[in-house]
Amino acid sequence: VQLQASGGGLVQPGGSLRLSCAASGSIIGINTMGWYRQAPGKQRELVAMTTSGLSTNYADSVKGRFTISRDNAEKSVYLQMNNLKPEDTAVYYCNANIWPVGSHYQNYWGQGTQVTVSS
Repeated sequence: VQLQASGGGLVQPGGSLRLSCAASGSIIGINTMGWYRQAPGKQRELVAMTTSGLSTNYADSVKGRFTISRDNAEKSVYLQMNNLKPEDTAVYYCNANIWPVGSHYQNYWGQGTQVTVSS
């Protein structure tokens, strides 16, 4: 099982980016999917999470600016980030709780994608 994230980059303050993450491999089910971020010198923190039932949870710092969505058929999760601020600069990691064939639900991480907000 792998999580492949994409969509990071350099953007000016106030701009937008969309992150994508797709799960692949022999998968029976996926529970939660979400995004975390880690800025230099800081701990990794939750940005947004969505369940298989499509309920969502956001960090207070991104509420009203970021939107998480999910396509269960495509085993994918997305993060639309609007009105980006310099403090959003971080490496963003995709995370999913996946039930692979022959095992039980486990936590998986994508490789991380850099988001830099700077003028």
